Amino acid sequence: MVAHRMPKVLRVLGVRPIINASGTLTVLGGSVIHSDILHAWREASEVFLDMKELHAKAGRFIARLVGAEAAYVTCGTAASLVISVAACMTRGETNKMARLPKSEGMRNEVVVQRLHRNEFEYTIGLTGARIIEIGDEQRTTPQDLSNAISQRTAAVVYFAFNPQQGVLPLEQALEVCHRQSVPVIVDAAAEIPPKENLGKFIEMGADLVLFSAGKDIGAPNDTGIILGRRDLVEMCMRLGPHNTESVKGRPRDYIGRPMKTSKEDISAVVAALTRYLQTDHGRRLRRMERMVRYMVSALSKCETVKVREADPAYDHPRPVCIPRVELEFPSQALGADEVARRLREGEPPIHAYVMNQRLYINPQCLHSGEERIIVSRLSRILSERRYTNSRH
Repeated sequence: MVAHRMPKVLRVLGVRPIINASGTLTVLGGSVIHSDILHAWREASEVFLDMKELHAKAGRFIARLVGAEAAYVTCGTAASLVISVAACMTRGETNKMARLPKSEGMRNEVVVQRLHRNEFEYTIGLTGARIIEIGDEQRTTPQDLSNAISQRTAAVVYFAFNPQQGVLPLEQALEVCHRQSVPVIVDAAAEIPPKENLGKFIEMGADLVLFSAGKDIGAPNDTGIILGRRDLVEMCMRLGPHNTESVKGRPRDYIGRPMKTSKEDISAVVAALTRYLQTDHGRRLRRMERMVRYMVSALSKCETVKVREADPAYDHPRPVCIPRVELEFPSQALGADEVARRLREGEPPIHAYVMNQRLYINPQCLHSGEERIIVSRLSRILSERRYTNSRH
């Protein structure tokens, strides 16, 4: 069994470490940072740097690693989306950059497919942009996209939630948009693994691609990466937190000023991405598959639940290529929400997730041995006398 060491500061605060059976979710801390990455973070903390120089050189290094024209480190994908949309709205015009989020008279419409609407899209509106919805709940056509584009269109934002039925494929969206000189921003925040996705959307022709660096890549939770066209990435850097320009004779910061990145975090992203690209991800996947097979086999002995390996689906916490355990509760005596609550309130707390009245266990963030703790706890909950009695 894995032993949980209580960090001193958490002991003082009374905060318990958890077993993360949900994945690289922001609300659960993103990822656990490897010692090599912490070392890079710590080294940067001991010196002062010219932040604009650090951004520029880190961006060039990252771009070479993944095969993009340019790259920029941000304080997370939400910030990346704000800055990217703002860059497409203002196109480097200083007077427009200085006005945001007041967007009257500029390109201030962003096209999003109805099937891509989600809880993160509100960040687009922080720029002063307005979302133009296309398609319906069944599908989006190339004509829907073409009809929505006008002189007010700043960009199309494509949320990479594949596989998803009915959406206009990225290839077709790119064809329509580029024919009408409209940039496409691909929000691929949690679309890693597979690691090949780091270069996939750029190779397809996306103008800007946004990733979280604080999820599977393993950098601090508050980091993200913008990849893409050099001219647009340079506009993003101008709008970012470490740039001050003279506007009408006065120093002026832009919309990205509150979205500060530290020298430590930028250094950590470089170290994390370097390490990630050198990792044997086939071996990682096989380890997760073994965990899932063990949990399915062990929990199948419980008569009160149906256990199987889950089929991938776009609406699960990303990424969908990770294998996971699905538990279905035929009896109404103890449903998925109640089981999840008991797991969270136990010792140590276990955070699984619930969808459509089913409980899911994602092995992506499990330490060795934690799968056995999960099986033990679930077996105990499912065999409790009051649950068993309620079925007979």
